[in-house]
Amino acid sequence: MGLFKSKDERRIEREMKIKSGMRAIERSIRQQEKFSEDFIKNARHAKQIGDEGQYQFVRSALKKTATVKKMLERQLLAIKNAMLVSQQAQASAQFAESMNLMATQISQIFGEMDLTKTQAQWEKAVVQAGSMEERMELFLDSMEDAAKSGAPTTVRDDGVSDDDIDRMIQTEVLASEKAELGKLDELESEIAKELGAAKQKD
Repeated sequence: MGLFKSKDERRIEREMKIKSGMRAIERSIRQQEKFSEDFIKNARHAKQIGDEGQYQFVRSALKKTATVKKMLERQLLAIKNAMLVSQQAQASAQFAESMNLMATQISQIFGEMDLTKTQAQWEKAVVQAGSMEERMELFLDSMEDAAKSGAPTTVRDDGVSDDDIDRMIQTEVLASEKAELGKLDELESEIAKELGAAKQKD
């Protein structure tokens, strides 16, 4: 039952959920890549048949897909960075726990000496003050970073330009035309060979 899980068991559960979320985002990124490939093919087809309305529709969908993919990639990067920060925090927590145990042991050795107790309290206060200042700076920095790079509530259009979309489509069209020309060259070569063979027989 959840009430009786140890601290490590709860930590492992949280890490598993985070990794599961990362895998879901990675799957979404691959799905957007597949959508982009399909939209590019559809845009090329619309160009070939001269359907300007469908071309503009597919072009807009391709732009939105590229923007969504970029947003997902940023989300994945943010989670990875948060995991690194969490690991650093865990290391600091282990250090603090070890130091606390050592301080307790030292305190037991020296007994109830007032001077020792006062000194320990003073050192602890100094450490806490420095630690609090550092944590406050880290917290403020993280708030500023979150405000700067927070995920938008709606898909923005400024992530991918119209020129970028046109280049993606044009590259695919040129590759297709080059492949078709290559097939025509092969066909002409085969016809020439057959004609040459026929003349030799005559």
